[in-house]
Amino acid sequence: MGEKIVPLEMNLVRYSNPIAVTEREEKMAIKKLDEKDGLISTEKIKECDEILNCILPPREWEENGKQWRQKVSNQPATRMDVIKLTEMLDMSLQHLQARETGICPIRRALYSQCFDEIIRQVTINCAERGLLLLKVRDELKMTMDAYRSLYESSIAFGIRKSLSAEHNKLDMQDRLTELEVEKQKIKDDLATAIAKYEMAQRQGTEQRIAEQQRHNEEINFLKRSNQQLKAQLEGIIAPKK
Repeated sequence: MGEKIVPLEMNLVRYSNPIAVTEREEKMAIKKLDEKDGLISTEKIKECDEILNCILPPREWEENGKQWRQKVSNQPATRMDVIKLTEMLDMSLQHLQARETGICPIRRALYSQCFDEIIRQVTINCAERGLLLLKVRDELKMTMDAYRSLYESSIAFGIRKSLSAEHNKLDMQDRLTELEVEKQKIKDDLATAIAKYEMAQRQGTEQRIAEQQRHNEEINFLKRSNQQLKAQLEGIIAPKK
């Protein structure tokens, strides 16, 4: 399920009415901020409109074969405008179902638009203050981009670790299977050895019992033979007396 994005027609920045761009205006270069340091020299840009156009570049599009341009409004904001901006921000957050906590592209985009509108309002009253807020905005954007890069790299690192752990898990499962087979073989060998030991023990016991019986029979035979010899010897000696 993809992330929702802020519709193009929904913008909290106050713009003037769009005007058709003539060929002469198309050839004029639009002044922009210096991409290196983000600073605007107040000596080069003195008029409020020029500063606003540099801070918030005009929007351009083509419709019905004509090129249209819409610049930010140079009308000062009243207290009611600020209250209306707050209400529009809250309504937009609720309408687009922006998350209140955590990472949310919708909430970030809406607050960025709100900040741009505040910069516009401040710049009309004090150009230097607006430029200072512009530096703050660019610094925040750069910090957020750095955090996003760090977050994306941590996600990639986590995925690599997860894949590595999954691979190690498969290796461990194979090793576990091998150990289970080896364990079963050892158990079988142990059972065979125990059976042989018990058989040898029974055979040894039976052999000792048989030898004991044979030994007893031999002793009894010798005793009987000894008694018979004694009796015969006594029978021989007795008549002579």
